[in-house]
Amino acid sequence: MALDGFVIANLVHELNQTILNTKISKIAQPETDELLLTLKGNGSQYRLAMSASASLPYLYLTDTNRPGPLTAPNFCMVLRKHIANGRITRIFQPHMERIIHFEIEHLDDLGDLCSKTLTIELMGKHSNIIFCNSQGMIIDSIRHVSSMMSSLREVLPGRTYCIPETKSGRLNPLETEEPVFLEQVMTKPDSIAKAIYTSCTGISPVIAGEICYRASIDGDMPVDSLNPDEKKHLYNHFRWMMDDIRRQNYCPNIIRRGQEPVEFSCVKLTEYTDHTDRYTMATYDSISAVLEEFYAARSAYTRIRQKSADLRRIVSTALERSRKKYLLQEKQLKDTEKREKYKVYGELLHTYGYGLAEGTKELAALNYYTNEMITIPLDPDLDAMANARKYFDRYNKLKRTHEALSGLIEETRAETEHLESIATSLDIALTEEDLVQIREELVEFGYIRRRRTDKKAKIKSRPFHYLSSDGYHMYVGKNNYQNEELTFKFASGNDWWFHAKGIPGSHVIVKSDHEELPDRVFEEAGKLAGYYSKGRDSDKLEIDYLQKKNIRKPNKGAPGFVVYYTNYSLTTRPDIHGLTLLE
Repeated sequence: MALDGFVIANLVHELNQTILNTKISKIAQPETDELLLTLKGNGSQYRLAMSASASLPYLYLTDTNRPGPLTAPNFCMVLRKHIANGRITRIFQPHMERIIHFEIEHLDDLGDLCSKTLTIELMGKHSNIIFCNSQGMIIDSIRHVSSMMSSLREVLPGRTYCIPETKSGRLNPLETEEPVFLEQVMTKPDSIAKAIYTSCTGISPVIAGEICYRASIDGDMPVDSLNPDEKKHLYNHFRWMMDDIRRQNYCPNIIRRGQEPVEFSCVKLTEYTDHTDRYTMATYDSISAVLEEFYAARSAYTRIRQKSADLRRIVSTALERSRKKYLLQEKQLKDTEKREKYKVYGELLHTYGYGLAEGTKELAALNYYTNEMITIPLDPDLDAMANARKYFDRYNKLKRTHEALSGLIEETRAETEHLESIATSLDIALTEEDLVQIREELVEFGYIRRRRTDKKAKIKSRPFHYLSSDGYHMYVGKNNYQNEELTFKFASGNDWWFHAKGIPGSHVIVKSDHEELPDRVFEEAGKLAGYYSKGRDSDKLEIDYLQKKNIRKPNKGAPGFVVYYTNYSLTTRPDIHGLTLLE
């Protein structure tokens, strides 16, 4: 995810095509680090949203209105005082930086025409929105930065605005010729991709990787591994991409893995689009539409991750404890393997121990089970029968330990598998409602204590509902409770059941309507079972499938756990793009 100089260039081009020469009608500050400008002109009304959030800074045109608080913050009031009804006369990006300047003309208190600049810096945790007068002096900023916070630059009223210092020697990629590229970029002691994005302003690791990919060069290889011809070939691909940016040949797009957005750009990312089995690319006419949709989706994923953080920590802690317990129990079980040896020692002492001299420390005897001679260590203070009883006592103790541990190990293994299935459910969850059932399951099995004041939560989450290409309905459980309900209450005997083999994952039910399913339905259901499992990032997964009537619920099994003895298998890639999600 990179809001790099290329995306900013695309955004500036779009803004110049839409909001240049529009008037600022309204100024709102919905959040402490956000602004929303309502603009009128060119026969239309526009809304320009911008944020200096450290985690998700952005700027884009939007149709969504977000009213500000009843009492406007100071920064918002300053902007209203100076540039309300002002006209945007210039929008530009300096030197491919992640910075956009808006020059705004307005009338001052005396009615004279003057100009001011609103600048947004989209630089991750250093993002800011800064308001300056025509001489470049800072009037105010949405985030004040003192010398205590930064030794490089103060952002305070009365200070002179300057562009943040970038690393020395950074090149403007649009102006970089071949000799400079070869001399300054292709001589760094770094990987090829890193040499590109650390040498040029505005180029992100994603774009650097894309340039290498287009040149059929491994970006992770060191620069020294390239010969002169390969370096020239790489520069050609670099130049061709820069030519597209200079000509404003943009291709706003979002890359998705399944339904999850993973990357966006204003150039075609062939590194992803050449792997259509795993990623899909959606193109847009507007970079603003890309940014709004991507950030909304990523914000939803981020929010659900934050909401589930407590549950993840509980599950992770319990899993770690369960795995440690399992390893300890296995070690103890291995120690019981010598029990049979002690039993044989006891029996041989009963057979050959009569007449054993007092104080003997060992006995050589024929092991009639293996027909081999063995040496039995003895306690010299005990006679043969007492030594035999001692060995039989050890054998019986280890036998009881073995029997007890065998049961405990099965319980621990089942507990680990249960917790792993809950962890997978947390990865599948998309909304807060999806977390409710997971929390209930953790409460039911004692991982979370239910307080007396807690009421049982209302369940609103429902399984995913897909429609196959041939019109068959496919349902996917989001958690163990939904898996249990789909398999044992919702599905009928002739419906088909799918699950990733040997790993935690969702149950997938295909309603057959007593018909013979086309092969394509089995393939699509298998893809769903693979995607909604722990192995969704694998290249290939084995999927078990069979009719529901052949599935049984194990005694005392956790929700969603099943047993079956006859099944079919298929191998698939966990890729669900192209499948229709109904709800």
